[in-house]
Amino acid sequence: MSKKKAFALRVNENMLKAIEKWAADEFRSTNGQIEWMLNDSLKKAKRNPKKDSS
Repeated sequence: MSKKKAFALRVNENMLKAIEKWAADEFRSTNGQIEWMLNDSLKKAKRNPKKDSS
């Protein structure tokens, strides 16, 4: 499994509330939901990161 790197993310309050609600509806953490959203966007744009060979 690849390493995860922490970083600060600033979003407006209404956007965060919408993400938190979506996460709760999907039984995910807010962080997990954001990660899922980013991965989904990368797939749709055909910009998936390369898989680790380990």
